Amino acid sequence: MSSSSILIRNMVLAALFAALLAVGSQISIPIGPVPITLQTLMVLLTGAILGSRWGAISVIVWILLAAVGAPVLSGGTGGMGVLFGPTGGYIFGFLIAAFVVGLIIERLGRNKHISWWHLFLVFMIGGELIIHAVGFPWFLIASNLPFSMDLFNKVFLVFLPGDIAKAILATILTFSLFRAMPSFAPQERKNK
Repeated sequence: MSSSSILIRNMVLAALFAALLAVGSQISIPIGPVPITLQTLMVLLTGAILGSRWGAISVIVWILLAAVGAPVLSGGTGGMGVLFGPTGGYIFGFLIAAFVVGLIIERLGRNKHISWWHLFLVFMIGGELIIHAVGFPWFLIASNLPFSMDLFNKVFLVFLPGDIAKAILATILTFSLFRAMPSFAPQERKNK
């Protein structure tokens, strides 16, 4: 594939994954101050499939759409108020997580084929943990709330079962894609 073909393919995939993030945002379960959505699943897949650079670009496109008011965030919202509101840390955590997930998978893929348990650990530690490590403190600061175990349970621990399920689903989907379409596997795209 020529370099211009690769660039076009990556741009199309970045736009597609930005759209998938927008769709995943609309699938929302309001359980408290921070809803459960499919955004995190899409972020994990974005980083794993597109890699660090294009995964981050895809999330940036989605954030920019939200910044100009497009209804691409949870509950069909958008705008700067939401981006910098109490749940904004999760949104910016998505950007970091997509980059980190992509970077770790690229590095693992340079030396060997990636196993399913590598993917699961990357998704849980490089993805889910980073999203919460950025989102939860931001939520506390933006809401002007002190840390409490009750709040920790309502805004952090309540997501753990769903996060594990999303990491498992992302692992299955990514591992299957890497086997079915080797051009997406990091071993094959490392020079692209």
